[in-house]
Amino acid sequence: MRIGIVGAGGVGGYFGARLAAAGQDVAFVARGKHLEAMNADGLAVLSPAGDLRLPVRATSDPAEIGPVDYALVCVKTWQLPAAIAAIRPLVGADTAIVTVQNGVEAPGQVADVYGRDAVLPGAAEVIAYVESPGVVRHLGNGKLNVGEWDNQVTPRTDRLRDAVVGAGLQANVPDDIWAALWTKFLSVVPGGGLGTATGAPYGVLRTHPATRRLLTEAITEIRDVALARGIQLAADVVPRTLAWIDQLPADGTTSLQRDLIAGRPSELDAWTGAVVRLGNDAGVPTPVNTFLYDLATARALAAGN
Repeated sequence: MRIGIVGAGGVGGYFGARLAAAGQDVAFVARGKHLEAMNADGLAVLSPAGDLRLPVRATSDPAEIGPVDYALVCVKTWQLPAAIAAIRPLVGADTAIVTVQNGVEAPGQVADVYGRDAVLPGAAEVIAYVESPGVVRHLGNGKLNVGEWDNQVTPRTDRLRDAVVGAGLQANVPDDIWAALWTKFLSVVPGGGLGTATGAPYGVLRTHPATRRLLTEAITEIRDVALARGIQLAADVVPRTLAWIDQLPADGTTSLQRDLIAGRPSELDAWTGAVVRLGNDAGVPTPVNTFLYDLATARALAAGN
């Protein structure tokens, strides 16, 4: 199976390394010092599931790879427009483009260029990051949820699931991939927006009465936007999301919060910004998320982003 990994950061580097170690034909699209180190010394993974170092095929030019069976697009949401244009050499007549971005809009953005039939919407559950050039640090999890646009089970979703499981990871083809994407969206976006506004970790957000109320209201707004857009979420999705947040490490924060506070480019537009935008489109008020988006936008502007 030919697999192109577009973006060799924490998600792409970890999944790609495990797939390559399991014998799949994997090629990475990377850049900068990370690419140089991968070509010189291979890709290393430091993980509680077992360390590995292996030689890999990596390039900054997708044309050197050519058409693949699966193109796993693992870049951040703010890098996606450039990646969509760059992956064209990877996309043949039967290529499945797998989106694993945080948020709910990436599949549509890719489909606008390559068509819905080419896209497998997905969500990755993994805690991993590039520790140094050529080295990915994996802390936990390693699961891919993926499905067809219309939720049909097809040979290509089964093949990808089997390949991921065969690499020692977890994979699932949900009954409803859109419900899965929106359920994850509910889980991360409220904490990202509220954490950015307050600078507080999950332990504070979920125990301080005022922030827990805001957290609950933000989750509820996103649920209402999803329902208005025809997404079939579980009836108890709000309390289930709060229960999930309650079991997170007390000092935990989201990548959005960390990036914005550090003044780095962030996924704000694809997280809280998407809630506001999609809510406006659906005629659903999102006052809490709008307020959090406005505060985070001011922080980003102050940092020059």
